[in-house]
Amino acid sequence: MRVVIMGCGRVGAGLATRLAAEQHHVTVLDTDAFAFRRLLPEFDGRRLVGSGTDDRMLVQAGIETADMFVAVASGDNRNILASQKAQSMYGVKVVVTRVKDPLRAELFGRLGLRTFSPTKVGIELAHDALFAPDGR
Repeated sequence: MRVVIMGCGRVGAGLATRLAAEQHHVTVLDTDAFAFRRLLPEFDGRRLVGSGTDDRMLVQAGIETADMFVAVASGDNRNILASQKAQSMYGVKVVVTRVKDPLRAELFGRLGLRTFSPTKVGIELAHDALFAPDGR
């Protein structure tokens, strides 16, 4: 599969490394070249410096032939905008978007984006840990 990942923070770098190890063709796009240091040495995909909201950069990243797009940059607005472009303008079939605000994640999920909220996941994990029978 051809995958474009916007954002090379901990999540983006970890996902890119894992997908590349699974033999997917991965391109990582980030506005900061220094972010690519998070990629493990065995990562053999492409690295592009630029914004995932910029159509020229998306095309350079291979969005027109991508099977999947993942937006895990630091800002919800950029993630949502880039994901909407990938889905509606470029026809990417699988688009996953990190949205930190759980209410916005739910809203955009209802509008057809696959979203996940680390805030919501953190709330659930903390709650479960509080009431775990063995204290773990």
